[in-house]
Amino acid sequence: MRKNKILYITFLMLLLALSVRGQDSIKKKTTKAVFSNSIRKLEQSIDANDAYKTAKNYEELALVYQKKGDFAKAEAFYKKAEQGFVKLNKVEDKIRVTRSIAQVQEKQNKTIPAIQSYDKAGRIADDDLSQRLNYNDANRLRNQSNPKAQSDYINSNIQLLEEKSNDKLAKEYKNKEVKEEVAKAYVQRAEINLSNAEAQEAIESYETALDYVKDDKVETIKIKNKIADVYKEDNQLDKALTVNLNLLEEANKNNDFETEIKQLQQVADIYFQSNQPEAAIISLKKAYALASEKGVSKEVKTSLKLLLEHYKSSGNDKESILLYDDFLTNFDKIIAADSSLIDEKVFQISEKKILQLEKEKALKDELITKKNRFNYFLIGSLVLLFIFLVLIVKALYSIKTKNKKIALQSLRREMNPHFIFNSLNSVNQFISENKELEANKYLTSYSNLMRNMMENSNKDFISLSNEMEQLKKYLDLEHLRFQDKFNYEIILDEAIDSEAVFIPNMILQPHLENAIWHGLRYKEEKGSLVLKFELQHKKIQITIDDNGIGLTQSKALKTVNQKVHQSRGTTNTLERIKLLNDLYKMNITFSIAEKEKPQTGTIVEITIPLLDKI
Repeated sequence: MRKNKILYITFLMLLLALSVRGQDSIKKKTTKAVFSNSIRKLEQSIDANDAYKTAKNYEELALVYQKKGDFAKAEAFYKKAEQGFVKLNKVEDKIRVTRSIAQVQEKQNKTIPAIQSYDKAGRIADDDLSQRLNYNDANRLRNQSNPKAQSDYINSNIQLLEEKSNDKLAKEYKNKEVKEEVAKAYVQRAEINLSNAEAQEAIESYETALDYVKDDKVETIKIKNKIADVYKEDNQLDKALTVNLNLLEEANKNNDFETEIKQLQQVADIYFQSNQPEAAIISLKKAYALASEKGVSKEVKTSLKLLLEHYKSSGNDKESILLYDDFLTNFDKIIAADSSLIDEKVFQISEKKILQLEKEKALKDELITKKNRFNYFLIGSLVLLFIFLVLIVKALYSIKTKNKKIALQSLRREMNPHFIFNSLNSVNQFISENKELEANKYLTSYSNLMRNMMENSNKDFISLSNEMEQLKKYLDLEHLRFQDKFNYEIILDEAIDSEAVFIPNMILQPHLENAIWHGLRYKEEKGSLVLKFELQHKKIQITIDDNGIGLTQSKALKTVNQKVHQSRGTTNTLERIKLLNDLYKMNITFSIAEKEKPQTGTIVEITIPLLDKI
């Protein structure tokens, strides 16, 4: 018994070695020929510097790898093709290749990149059909946990493809590609059917897919094997056996030994499940003998492993030893007949040759670049000179702008001395009248206002809420002094967010001061002052409305100093508005008018564009 165990272990180690050496042994000669042809065409297009043919040949080579089952390399070459088509702005080619990238990414279970690629193909598509096909596939992958939604997207694609196969789609795609797309959709639907335990529906979907790939022997065999697998999973072993035996017969007629080996193994599996071990052993031995003869080492390993497992489970050590002896006797012959290593080496050499050609092309491009370097140098020098001139102009403009900002700041600060002088006079008046409480209250409010004004003195714009706070403090101070002369009201439109809107700093205070000192102060009865902020056509309409004595009567009563101050206040506002319009490309407007009789008073209107950021 111990000797048998040692034999089994040794046998398994040899099988492992055989598996490594024959990992990719099943490769059709046609695939190898197509690969060689694709490599040759790619070499020619790169050498001829034909960008479009190079991109097409990259796509063709990617398709070879895709059919070979090497989806990672297929993706890499599809992406090279995509880069070429993008540079050449070949939209139709770009759509097709991007969809192919998505499909090979899906085969690698790279779901998120596949979704992104399907979405990209849908975005760049220039027709409704391609958009819907790709967006449906993207949404199908997004709903992997929802078979019902997946089925709906697949059915939508099937309907689109079948409806358009005879007209618009036939003009856009080759007929073979149309059939492949429809077949893929039916295979996807079959997989959804299986996930919902709908075996019969899955078989019907597979059989419909067969109608579209009947000219493609490889795809036909794949789909028929899937049908057999469904029958096996559904325990319909007789039907599964019938499918595999038919495939075996066709493979034998067509001298397709690779498919024949596979089908013998599938048939053996069904016989084992049907409790017919003798028939299963015969089928496996045939598969082993054929694989050994043709040098398909991977399938030798598979057949031997299955036989070994059966003999071990049935305790048939004698047959195991005989099989082991036969394997050792023919081991060198199997390895010698196995062309997989040579074929793989050819693939690797060809890939290296492609890389070398790409490097050579890059070198040629570099030589062309060096040849034209003098021209580039001249162009660069001109560009630098132009940039230098632009910088000079920009510097001059910057100086001009800074001068305007200094002037604006100077005008803004010009209003402070007069305000300070009036405020100190007010304090002095309270003190002279022995109104100590009023003087203290006034000084406290005055200091708060001045601190706020100083903090914002270097800002061209402040938030409306901040400005309203400053103006309210100022009006409170004036009302404390002239409380018998006027009442005031500040009105804010509900549509205005005072925290998010910005207005010029200290542009309203001089006109409020004028309204109080030169209009309301001389009114016999108590007057009113209204400061209103309204939103009109994406602009802030500011109105200062007083019912004082008006401009005409005010001028008649003014001293020379008062006339100069009021005139300077208006002039200051106009100059600041002009600078603000120049600096910030705004359209601030200002107007002042006397009310028509019988009303008295003055209306000042300032319109400022709605600013939600500085």
